Amino acid sequence: MEVMRAEAEWQRAGAYSVRIEGMNRQHHISLRDEFDEHDREGTKYIVLLDEGYPVATCRFYETSETAVTLGRVVVLPEYRNRNLGSLVVTEAEKWIKELGYKEIIIDSRVEVVEFYSKLGFLHIDDHVGKSGSFDCIKMKKGL
Repeated sequence: MEVMRAEAEWQRAGAYSVRIEGMNRQHHISLRDEFDEHDREGTKYIVLLDEGYPVATCRFYETSETAVTLGRVVVLPEYRNRNLGSLVVTEAEKWIKELGYKEIIIDSRVEVVEFYSKLGFLHIDDHVGKSGSFDCIKMKKGL
C-alpha cells in the first residue's frame, strides 16, 4: 500500500474518486453534499493507493492556528476490515504534527465513535448533532 500526501489537483482526484465510490454511490450522498466549501486549495488529503489505484482517503484543514479538522475518512467497500481506516488517519496525524498543529477535531458518525476512541480521540461532549445526513459526536485528540 502506497501513501500519497495529496496537495496537487491530480492527486486530490484520487481522494475524490474514493469519496464518490464510498459515499456518493454507497450512501447516496449527493455530490453537492459530499464536496463542500472545505474541498479547496489548502485542504490536505491522504490517499492510500493499491498498485496505483486509490482505495482510502481522508482530508484535513486548518480551523485555528493550533488545530485542524479531520474528516471525510473513507475506505472503499472491498478494502474495508484491513485496518486501512486506521492507516489513513495515522498518516494524516503524522503530517498534521509535521505542520505544527496541536489538536485534531473530528465529527465522528455515531456508529464509528469506538473506532476513533481506539485511535486516541476523546468525546468533547455527548451531544449528537447532524453532519449532512449522519448523526455525529464531536471528538478531539491532542498531539
